[in-house]
Amino acid sequence: MGARKRLKAEQLKEEKGQTAIARLNNSSISPRKMRLVADLVRGVEVNKALNILQHNAKDASASLAKLVRSAIANWEAKNEGKSIEDEKLVVKTIEVGSAGMLKRIQTAPQGRAYRVRKRSNHVTVVVDGAK
Repeated sequence: MGARKRLKAEQLKEEKGQTAIARLNNSSISPRKMRLVADLVRGVEVNKALNILQHNAKDASASLAKLVRSAIANWEAKNEGKSIEDEKLVVKTIEVGSAGMLKRIQTAPQGRAYRVRKRSNHVTVVVDGAK
């Protein structure tokens, strides 16, 4: 039974070695705007995803491109003997969640005030390498 557990542990270690994670916390872009860009590159090969993000006009694409590059660097650090050209890296998942809100006040007519909620987000990118 001990050998079986060791074998399963080795398989899990091999699978985890193929994935790399990068996180961006408290990005000042609203989650809805970030999700629009994240949907474009979810499930896409990494070089193609970077190309899409580079040629996208939205502001969220710049921070997402930087995050994908960070995930690639994390994958390289985990897999020192392997090269990116041999592996096919894919953006496996991108999760965009809401973070804290800055609450501000904007003046309104007749002595009133409107509340302005400046939203921010957390982004998690998982890059997976498969031959």
